[in-house]
Amino acid sequence: MQKTITPIDNTVYVERKYHSDKIEQTINNSMKAQKSWAELDVKERVKLLTKFVEDFLSKGDMISEELSRQIGRPISQAAGELNGFKERADYMLSIAEKKLENIDVAKDSNFKSFIKRRALGVVFVIAPWNYPYLVAVNSIIPAMASGNTVILKHSAQTPLCAEQLYESAKKTLPKDVFNYLHLNHEDSLKVVSDKRINFVSFTGSVKAGYDVQRATHSKFIDMALELGGKDPAYARHDCDLEKTVENLVDGSFFNSGQSCCGIERIYVDEKIYNNFIELFASKTYNYKLGNPLDKDTNLGPVVKLSAADFILNQMNNAIDKGAKKMIDESKFNFPNQHKNYLVPQVLINVNHDMSFMTEETFGPCVGIMKVKDENEAIKLMNDSPYGLTASIWTKDIGVAEKIGNQVQTGTFYMNRCDYLDPALSWTGVKETGKGCSLSEIAYEKLTAPKSFHLRKEQ
Repeated sequence: MQKTITPIDNTVYVERKYHSDKIEQTINNSMKAQKSWAELDVKERVKLLTKFVEDFLSKGDMISEELSRQIGRPISQAAGELNGFKERADYMLSIAEKKLENIDVAKDSNFKSFIKRRALGVVFVIAPWNYPYLVAVNSIIPAMASGNTVILKHSAQTPLCAEQLYESAKKTLPKDVFNYLHLNHEDSLKVVSDKRINFVSFTGSVKAGYDVQRATHSKFIDMALELGGKDPAYARHDCDLEKTVENLVDGSFFNSGQSCCGIERIYVDEKIYNNFIELFASKTYNYKLGNPLDKDTNLGPVVKLSAADFILNQMNNAIDKGAKKMIDESKFNFPNQHKNYLVPQVLINVNHDMSFMTEETFGPCVGIMKVKDENEAIKLMNDSPYGLTASIWTKDIGVAEKIGNQVQTGTFYMNRCDYLDPALSWTGVKETGKGCSLSEIAYEKLTAPKSFHLRKEQ
């Protein structure tokens, strides 16, 4: 039995049976549905998927409360997930027809030569709990628009998300174009390894990502893996200090720091360092930590007690090595009988001998480190096994682009962080994974080229 413990009060919120006995039938059904789905004109698929998105978004109030109860995000911030879902779905559907059209390469009138983008078949999507709809939409919409069918496996923390998407699919899409399964890790890998699965999209830990990759060793398929992160920011001496701090505080603490591209480490030029940390601490006190169902709350609990223990241990190890807390926890009033309500914390006097500055934390805390110049900042930003996003805060776009070319990351921002533009590829380097979702490139990954070389007259 799969149990979802709500982080609000650590009681059981949802229980579901695992679908071990439904794997075979679900894959078969998805295979059968895929052929006729792929034969539809792209315009028709886009039309149906637009109705699917509209139906899903019509359930906003219900989805918002379920989301808060499942992951602990303040209900006041739930609209952001739904707006992001719409933005990404709308964009990917808007470019589908153009990106999936045939590429004409005929050299003379006696030949009809073109490259067709053909659907791969059945796509298996393993989605995480932290942004359960936002991450899922990155894969499921372009996959289905391409003519693939989708089987979604959501985290045990967010089973209702898979079910809500399925209910909308039942009302708007042909039968079995979209399915879901509640699975444990072992059965998920069983699906990954099945020869009838033609593409895998996985978001999760590095360890689980390697498990997924190994599970495909007996077949030739592509995959998209978005794994760990330790995303850095560099505040250059010429940045707009007020706006930089305001954005980086939000980038560090939104969703209790449980964001794949959230800010976990900040490097600040020594010329502005003292003013930066003073202002950063001041703005951190603006958070109201509490029950996420309270509309005044803007910071909820972390998802699990075990996650809270990990975060606190990582911070305490840093403090034992000389790090210093900037935030007075006594100034926050919160349900402290539940140990996963963590006060947002800022550590200074940090360095890369501390795991807090090199290993993923995934919590409402950030380390701020002084640097002499941009060369030191680049070196430290690259001193990580991960590479999802990085950001620079400066008034000089030329310098930003120059530094961006040297930083090892999938996305590089200037004066922005913790945001996905669906027109840009979403990808990582190093231990963060491989592959791509979003942008026109996603359609290349979710289809395969097929060439037609037709001579009209012999």
